[in-house]
Amino acid sequence: MQELDTFHTGTKGKVLALSLKAGLLTVLTLGLYRFWMKTRLRRYYWSAIRPGGVPLEYVGRPTEKLLGFLTAVVILAFYIGVVNLILMFFSFAYLDGEASAYILSFLGLVPFIFFAQYRSRRYVFARSRWRGIRFGLEPGVMGYIWRAMLYWTLTIVSLGLLWPLKRFRLEKYWTDRTLFGTEHFHQGGSWTMLIRPMLPLYIGAVMMVGSFVGLAVALEAPDEGAAAMPFLVGGIVAGGILAAIGLAHWRVGSYKRMMEAKSVAGMGFDCNPSTASVIGIYLVGIIAINLLVGALGLFFAAISAVMGWLISPEIFVNGEMNLEAIIALPSWLLTVLGLMAYFAIFLIGDSLREVFFTLPVAKHFAENTRLVRVEKLDRIHQRERDDFSEAEGFADALPLGGGF
Repeated sequence: MQELDTFHTGTKGKVLALSLKAGLLTVLTLGLYRFWMKTRLRRYYWSAIRPGGVPLEYVGRPTEKLLGFLTAVVILAFYIGVVNLILMFFSFAYLDGEASAYILSFLGLVPFIFFAQYRSRRYVFARSRWRGIRFGLEPGVMGYIWRAMLYWTLTIVSLGLLWPLKRFRLEKYWTDRTLFGTEHFHQGGSWTMLIRPMLPLYIGAVMMVGSFVGLAVALEAPDEGAAAMPFLVGGIVAGGILAAIGLAHWRVGSYKRMMEAKSVAGMGFDCNPSTASVIGIYLVGIIAINLLVGALGLFFAAISAVMGWLISPEIFVNGEMNLEAIIALPSWLLTVLGLMAYFAIFLIGDSLREVFFTLPVAKHFAENTRLVRVEKLDRIHQRERDDFSEAEGFADALPLGGGF
């Protein structure tokens, strides 16, 4: 049985430089460059993943995203301005209170959110290649919308217990419609195989909720419940830690089980990601980002103090800062310093997230995924190009456009 290892060639320095440059241009162009930024980052991430030593390709164009975004904005403006207005009028006329009006208005947007998710995924697949062969996703957005609404409702009603069911059913729907060349992917398995990876998260959540309820009861009767409060607080902390570990375990375990149950043209996948490694990536990332952002904050504070002193030396009196003098500084200077701080945090924070979270996690999952039974790969033929009029426009117009 032939197997192909997956390699990952991405580097933190390249991602940092790319994201900082793209982020700065996005700010300077008032957000217009974000479509070029997303395209460049995605091309780099795709090319860094190399199954069998052959890199993935992303051939999407930023102009497609821009035109798709403008088209989606026009459609959504009509929908929000007319349909949502009707929904809000109905709720104000026949329902009690403003809350119901806003809830009904939001529910009217839910189908568009799922529509955007499916169309965005279809566009990304259509612009992705491996070994020169295009991926693709068949039309099926209406079926995805009602399934997503059904399984999300079941998940919410069950307080999250049916999350594995939702994950499996929705992923199976689009996996069975995904193509590599002329061959369909197939999602095997059943949703019950995802219960075990979810157990630590379930247990942690139950510990947290139970401890919160117990603490609320103890606070109502502090004399009788004083002895139990330390244990209840400890239960909340322990439950939170277990839930965080469980979330990482769920991400790793569900990925492994879902990938190993997928197949295309007889080819399968062998995955061995590590929960401990993923937790380590996030812990190191959190520590590094906090240290770097803290150092950046001190540096910016020092620069601001020097600029303020050059303009108004009175802000320092006997080595201490004079609050009244700071308030009396020109409003334009305070505005400039505030904007500089905001955009510095925005740019650095987003870039560090790519460097310490997105890239290492993608690298870990890629390098721990192998392709097995690849004998029939050479028999896969090219498929026709899938044209899109709106690209990822709806995902960019709605709060879904930041994901890769």
